[in-house]
Amino acid sequence: MLSNKQAEEAIVPGEMKGTNEQEHGEEEAGVDQSMSGFKNFLWHGGSAYDAWFSCASNQVAQVLLTLPYSFSQLGMLSGVILQVFYGLLGSWTAYLISVLYVEYRTRKEKENVSFKNHVIQWFEVLDGLLGPHWKAVGLAFNCTFLLFGSVIQLIACASNIYYINDHLDKRTWTYIFGACCATTVFIPSFHNYRIWSFLGLGMTTYTAWYLTIAALVHGKVDGVVHSGPTKLVLYFTGATNILYTFGGHAVTVEIMHAMWKPRKFKYIYLFATLYVFTLTLPSAAAMYWAFGDQLLNHSNAFSLLPRTRFRDAAVILMLIHQFITFGFACTPLYFVWEKVVGMHDTKSICLRALARLPVVIPIWFLAIIFPFFGPINSAVGALLVSFTVYIIPALAHMLTYRKASARQNAAEKPPFFLPSWTAMYIVNIFIVGPSGRPEDAQLGLNWFNQRIRL
Repeated sequence: MLSNKQAEEAIVPGEMKGTNEQEHGEEEAGVDQSMSGFKNFLWHGGSAYDAWFSCASNQVAQVLLTLPYSFSQLGMLSGVILQVFYGLLGSWTAYLISVLYVEYRTRKEKENVSFKNHVIQWFEVLDGLLGPHWKAVGLAFNCTFLLFGSVIQLIACASNIYYINDHLDKRTWTYIFGACCATTVFIPSFHNYRIWSFLGLGMTTYTAWYLTIAALVHGKVDGVVHSGPTKLVLYFTGATNILYTFGGHAVTVEIMHAMWKPRKFKYIYLFATLYVFTLTLPSAAAMYWAFGDQLLNHSNAFSLLPRTRFRDAAVILMLIHQFITFGFACTPLYFVWEKVVGMHDTKSICLRALARLPVVIPIWFLAIIFPFFGPINSAVGALLVSFTVYIIPALAHMLTYRKASARQNAAEKPPFFLPSWTAMYIVNIFIVGPSGRPEDAQLGLNWFNQRIRL
C-alpha cells in the first residue's frame, strides 16, 4: 500500500530532451526523492509502531485530569482495581474487533472486492458479517460516541486554557478552539497521523508525570481525609469515568485499516494499555494521596496545583493533545459523511476537506451550548461505552462464529493464551452477561450450550 504511494509520489514526470536536460532531471529526481522520503517519514504511518502510538495517544486524553476525581469517588483500592480490570477487558474486546476485521476483509478479498480509496469501518464489518441490522446498531453507537467524544475535547480545551488565561470566558475560548480543531478536515486518514500520534503521547506522558511529581512534592494537605466511596451514586459515577478511559474502540478498525499489515494489530491495543497504566495509575494515586476528598469538588486536577511554569507547560501540551484527539474522534465521522455524500474516493484533499466541514459545525455548536464535560463524560461512559466497547464486539464475535463451519474456516484461530473456542465464548458471555440484565445472561448461556453441540 505504502510502496505504491511512495512510488507515485517519487516519480519524475515527463521525458527529458538532450543529455544536459536529462542530467538536470536526474538531480531534480534525487532532490524529489529525498523530500518525498522526509515527507513519508512524517506523514505516512502504517507500521505496528504507528498503530501503537495511535492507540496509546487516543486512550488517554482529558481523562488523565479527571481520574484523580474518580479516585476520590471510588477510593484508592477500587480506583486501581477498576482501572486494571477495565483496561484488560477493553484490550480483549479490541482483540475481538481486530479478529472480526480480518475475517471480514478476508471474505471480501476472496470475492475480489477492492478497497482501494476506501477505508473499512466498524459498521461495515458488522454489515458484512452479520447483516444490515447490526450495521445500523454499530453506526448509531459509534457515531454518537464519537460525536460526544469530539464535543468533550472542545469543552476540555476551553476549560484547560482558563487556568493560564482567564481574560476570556470559556465559551469564547470554545469558539476559538472550535475554529482551530476544524483544520483536522485536511488530515486524510489515520495513515497520516504518524507525527501527531508520537507528539500526542509525549505530551500526555509529560502531563502524567508532572501530576505525579507535583503531587508528591506538594505532599499531603493539612487534615487530608480519604473517606473513599460514601455514596453508591458517586461510586458508579467514578467507575463510568474509568470505563470511558479505555473506550477508544470506536476508531480501532480505522487504525487497523491504516496499517500495512493489519494482522499485526491483535495485541497492539494491549501493549498500548499497559503503557497507559504507567501514566494513569501513578498520577491519579499521587493526586488522591495528596489531596484526598478535596478532589470531590475539583474534577480537573490542574485546579488544585499551584501555578508554575511546569503546570503552564502541561496545560499547553494538553491543549495541543486535545486538538489531536479531536482529530482522532472526528476522522471516522468524516469517513461516514464522505460515503453519504459520495466524496469518499475523491483524491483532492481540498474537496474532501470542504465536504467534511458539515461534520465539524454541529460539534462546535454543541460544545458552545453545553460548556461542561464532567457530566457528559459520565453519561457517555454509562450509556455508550458499555455497548460500543464491550457488549457489541463480544456479541458480534459470538454470532459470527456460532456455526461449526465458521469456526473451522475462521481467518483467525483462538489466541495462544486461550486456545479454545469454548473458552472464548465463556469470556464473551461473562462480558455480555453482567453488562445487561441477569435474564439476558441466562439466555446467552442457554444459547451457548445449544451451539457448542453443533
